[in-house]
Amino acid sequence: MTEGAPSQPNLTEADLSGRELGGYRVLRRLGRGAMAAVYLAEQTSLKRQVAIKVLLPHLAADSSYVERFRLEAQAAASLVHANIVQVHEVGECDGWHYIAQEYVAGVNLKDYLRREGPLALTPAVSVMRQVVAALAKAASHGIVHRDIKPENIMLSPAGDVKVADFGLARIVSDATVNLTQVGVTLGTPLYMSPEQVEGRPLDPRSDQYSFGVTCYQMLAGRPPFEADTALGVAVQHLRTTPRPLGEIRTDLPPAFCDLVMRMLAKSPDERFTSGRELLKQLGALNLPGVDADWAAVADIDDAPTSGQVTAATQHLQTVLTRQLQLDQRPRRRAWVLFGLIALGLCAGAAVGWRTRAPFVLAGADPTRSHVERRPNVIDQLFYATALNTEEGWLAIHEYFPEEDFYIRLADQQLARLYLQEGDYARAEPIFREFAGLDPAEESFRAFGLAGLAVVYSLEGDPRRSAEELTQLLPLAKHLDDQMRRLVDGVIRRNQNALSQQAADRWRELLAEPTPVEDG
Repeated sequence: MTEGAPSQPNLTEADLSGRELGGYRVLRRLGRGAMAAVYLAEQTSLKRQVAIKVLLPHLAADSSYVERFRLEAQAAASLVHANIVQVHEVGECDGWHYIAQEYVAGVNLKDYLRREGPLALTPAVSVMRQVVAALAKAASHGIVHRDIKPENIMLSPAGDVKVADFGLARIVSDATVNLTQVGVTLGTPLYMSPEQVEGRPLDPRSDQYSFGVTCYQMLAGRPPFEADTALGVAVQHLRTTPRPLGEIRTDLPPAFCDLVMRMLAKSPDERFTSGRELLKQLGALNLPGVDADWAAVADIDDAPTSGQVTAATQHLQTVLTRQLQLDQRPRRRAWVLFGLIALGLCAGAAVGWRTRAPFVLAGADPTRSHVERRPNVIDQLFYATALNTEEGWLAIHEYFPEEDFYIRLADQQLARLYLQEGDYARAEPIFREFAGLDPAEESFRAFGLAGLAVVYSLEGDPRRSAEELTQLLPLAKHLDDQMRRLVDGVIRRNQNALSQQAADRWRELLAEPTPVEDG
């Protein structure tokens, strides 16, 4: 970039390593999410390492994304707590918008569980105690995180646990947010609370539910709800009772398992009333390895000092130190391909969806449905799922035309239905519309590109199919199980149309297990 007046970032510039950004020297890239790239940097004035989140260039041109980025920094900066990743500064330099925050050396809980499997009781209790303390601190400031999941829980070698990424955080007193509002995301389906799925107002008990899902996965080795599609997971959050944790982990105290299951109650009123109550009940269980005076430190305004480190935290420190030592050995790193945001479903930047051209389906009239109208869009979606017919899915267009997010879910299922029935002429325009969404809509765009690749392959056009696969490659981590299986079939049929490098890359990606997240 030349000297002179600030200019917009070069869209082709993918890595800022080695550059100066404000008062920070960027050292190396750590990862990339849907909105921002994350770098390790040195704050030159204080000679300390920090993490720099840089808003992706194509989003920096949209004022709504810049505003959301700024609000993330403000939300996190207001929370000074040892179990919350601290924000140092939000700034802009030469068109690059960035957040400088505390750098946590270590791993996130998602990666740790992937490598090591379920946690034993003592380190699990330490993680629970510290995360709940962080969420209670946020709640005391009227802030709901909205995206609690293993990926946003950082584990340091010292046994400290820190909650990161307040990018979806909102003040509880804010007006109810429309799910289709520009820049609003829902979070990750595997961890969304029932009220989050339904788009109802949220309070801190929603974060408690999401952390309950995380705790269940941390202990059981798998989340309480799994399905081939994000919609399938969302339905289970609303209607399905998870298998009791005690049946899976018979080695854990029954009262402890019951506590985790209470966090997963469908109704917020059946969960713990607050983080303080949850901590108090956890401390009252007198679990092995937990200090007797543990519950007395449950005044959440500040985390325990170094003199109050419990046996649980010390045990966690030992486990993490061992893991860090193991990480120094050469090992296969293919799992990194799944990035910072794995399988997930986002509903951001929906303005493009709302202002799209009228949706045309040959031979279908969405304004004349014989499907019974249900009292609300959620029930209508369930009814459509049970019917799984063209009319069932189009009824959501007819009866709830303003519910853009749920129309999007319905259109996904409709495209799958057309594909299953071999009606490629009707499936293609739906997939194309998804493929043309805003670049930040990575999960939906991946769905669209994969669908186009499948359609073209089945229509006997391997060249066009290969072109879609090339565009899909950077987004492959966002595909759900069903689309991964379809893409696998395309790869097998299109081997001659793909370059050897692309074919090898796809085989490597599809050989990996589906990421547990989403986003």
